[in-house]
Amino acid sequence: MQDSVRKAVIPAAGLGTRFLPATKSIPKEMLPLVDKPIIQYGVEEIVGSGIPEVVIVTGRGKSPMEDHFDVSFELEHVLRTRQKTELLALAEHAAHLARISYVRQKEARGLGHAVLCAKQLVGHEPFAVLLPDDVVQADEPCLKQLLNVYEQHHACVLALMEVPQDRISAYGVVAGEALGNGLYRITDLVEKPKAADAPSNLAIIGRYILTPEIFASLEQTGPGAIGEIQLTDGIRHLLRTQPVYGLRFEGTRYDAGDKLGFLQANIAFALRRPEFAGPLKEFLRGLELGA
Repeated sequence: MQDSVRKAVIPAAGLGTRFLPATKSIPKEMLPLVDKPIIQYGVEEIVGSGIPEVVIVTGRGKSPMEDHFDVSFELEHVLRTRQKTELLALAEHAAHLARISYVRQKEARGLGHAVLCAKQLVGHEPFAVLLPDDVVQADEPCLKQLLNVYEQHHACVLALMEVPQDRISAYGVVAGEALGNGLYRITDLVEKPKAADAPSNLAIIGRYILTPEIFASLEQTGPGAIGEIQLTDGIRHLLRTQPVYGLRFEGTRYDAGDKLGFLQANIAFALRRPEFAGPLKEFLRGLELGA
């Protein structure tokens, strides 16, 4: 078995109904955070973490994502002819970020099923999973933080963050033994528990390092009550035979799959850009004064 993590899976087949009507014709992963589509931040995090290959799980209507990460001869020719060198570099950057493969998820049958769709392209080796809706601002990429743990323990590692009690039912939640420095040995996982039943306030967000045995676990757990195969259930099954760790990562996560989170992410990322920070702060102060 290949021991280093060389591949990352991005599940991106969802319908994006929370962003209708915009997502009627545009994949939600292509909605812009400042001036880049959401999914490009995920691919850049993968590459910045040292992983060279990306598998994107797509669905019907997702061809704009494939076009974005492909060479655009006509556009690049026009920009080159007009000597728009900065814009040309931006257009070329996306096409040369990583080695990207695609596989279709023909039915929306849960996150676990989406991961299973990538089985043949991943093979029998450890791999990362990154959910593009979860955008993380961090000095060290969130995925790289997980890889650092994997390199020590050679076991599954999940990204964790503390969540308020009134929001806990929207997440997969872990129980675990604290090992120090934000690291936990996970003992159980519960998908979207009621607040009163949650084993902790530590929720799983969309970054995972998984061992290849997860595929067999997902196949054995099968679909739940609503016909979906949940990744959380597969990891819980895996706990029977191997350790699983969780890391309370350093950084700020934004839920760009939610309208409010998407707006917050746009503001936060724009404020980190020198060309926007000053004017945007001035604009926001003006809104506050007018409130």
